[in-house]
Amino acid sequence: MAESLTEDCCAAPGGPRSTDAEDSRLLRLALWLVVGTMAYNVIEACVALWAGAAAESIALFGFGLDSVIECSAATVLLWRLFVEARGASQHVVEATERQVHRFIGGTFIALALYICIQAGITLWRQLPPEESWIGVMLTTASLIVMPLLAWKKLQVADRIGSAALRSEAKETLCCVYLSATVLIGLGANAILGWWWADPVAALIILPWILKEGLEGLRGGQGCCGD
Repeated sequence: MAESLTEDCCAAPGGPRSTDAEDSRLLRLALWLVVGTMAYNVIEACVALWAGAAAESIALFGFGLDSVIECSAATVLLWRLFVEARGASQHVVEATERQVHRFIGGTFIALALYICIQAGITLWRQLPPEESWIGVMLTTASLIVMPLLAWKKLQVADRIGSAALRSEAKETLCCVYLSATVLIGLGANAILGWWWADPVAALIILPWILKEGLEGLRGGQGCCGD
């Protein structure tokens, strides 16, 4: 199934080519990883959006929006994996791969625009967020769960030669980075009273988000070009 793609991408540099049975196992694993990411992000989005709105925290609310965006990216990625799992031709799989990769790139750009606009408004109006210990606990949990999911998805993406899965895994890494910056911002506000730390923390990751988004919109270069 994935053999047609692994012929074009350096899925496992220096390693032996996987068998059809191994390809099928990797595709099933990729599906479960994406479904698991979606389930966690639904919970994460609900908690973060509610806590962010209650605390008027732009970083925490943006973190929740990132979870919503990642859910949409995971949904279209499931479509791409199902297409390959059904034994579609190489041409169909590659066309689906490019479409999904571009869509995920667009979700990065949407997140970047939101963070830029809202953080700018917060800094201009000097709106201090309220303390949010729920946000602190949520971002701490994400710092534990999301790196494991991202690491495993990157491994599987390299094995099956999927730039779309690799890009979605990077979006999961974006969630990890946002978790860290949001946690720093919330902690600085709660402990030191640095109200500006919240929007500044959200802006730190902006260049990386834009870079990944633009690469996705261009269609990327596959696993080897990354």
